[in-house]
Amino acid sequence: MTPLLELCGVSRRYTLRKGWFARPAELLAAREVSLDVRRGEVLAIVGESGSGKTTLGRLILGLTEPSSGEIRLDGRPLASVDRRSRSRRIQPVFQDPYSSLNPRQTVGQIIAMPLQVHRIGAARERHRMVREIMDRVSLSPALVHSYPSQLSGGQRQRVAIARALVGKPEILVCDEPTSALDVSVQGQILNLLKDLQQSMHLTYVFITHDLAVVEYLADRVAVMYLGRIVELGTTRAVMTAPRHPYTQALLGSVLTPEPGLGLPDLHLGRGFPDPLNPPPGCPFHPRCPHATDVCREHAPAVTPTAAGFVTCHVQPAQTPTECDVSERRLVC
Repeated sequence: MTPLLELCGVSRRYTLRKGWFARPAELLAAREVSLDVRRGEVLAIVGESGSGKTTLGRLILGLTEPSSGEIRLDGRPLASVDRRSRSRRIQPVFQDPYSSLNPRQTVGQIIAMPLQVHRIGAARERHRMVREIMDRVSLSPALVHSYPSQLSGGQRQRVAIARALVGKPEILVCDEPTSALDVSVQGQILNLLKDLQQSMHLTYVFITHDLAVVEYLADRVAVMYLGRIVELGTTRAVMTAPRHPYTQALLGSVLTPEPGLGLPDLHLGRGFPDPLNPPPGCPFHPRCPHATDVCREHAPAVTPTAAGFVTCHVQPAQTPTECDVSERRLVC
């Protein structure tokens, strides 16, 4: 079966100028990324800040064009799909719900904008569709004439979700959709997204750094480091038996409420490397406690696994972790 969305060796380069007399530097934000997104699944993309997650999301949305490689939608090159058709099928939900909403428009006008852009329905039909999607995301009809400044953070994010879904897209690209919200609201939004994904048969590309969100929501996980996918697998496989040392470090960095344990020691050595001057060989070797001479000299090949793939020369012993990805809801 053809995947709904495919990335085939996709890279994105940026040229940075540091000054009038300095030579331009090249930043490779995404490096030969290859993965597929299956219809109806939730694919989470995780990694620390600067790993390339948001760049990947912008490439999928068409906000940035790839420097090389190809993105396919239903087997068709995404570059050959006109912008209007692309935006009809793929919609974003951004991190900050306040900055992504027009402060001069009412809630009703914001949600109805995609319908106007795509010329869907007459005025009466659009009004009905706006009311329906507001009810679906648990927004009171009384808010239809309110402005974003009059709403709470959770209500703004619900408006952003309603705007993304009113045109009935197939794919939702969610870039840290709960990180700007209060903890008490995050669970409500995640439960809403999960319910909508199941009831509307949506496909999610979910960008996050929160592994608890990944465990709760995702079917598969792609782990990014310095612009590369270093491990891909089902949520259960990645969470319970990570194959890449970077994935193991991410899981080991999760704080525990148990008193007396303190901060976890990840044994990663120095900080995140300079993306303008990436290390040779395996990009993770300067921080990897298992690195060998081979890691310092040669980039690892993609090694298939039962659940996906991993790019690592060493693949240290798997570190089992407690993980239960059965059906459950976040308690708010």
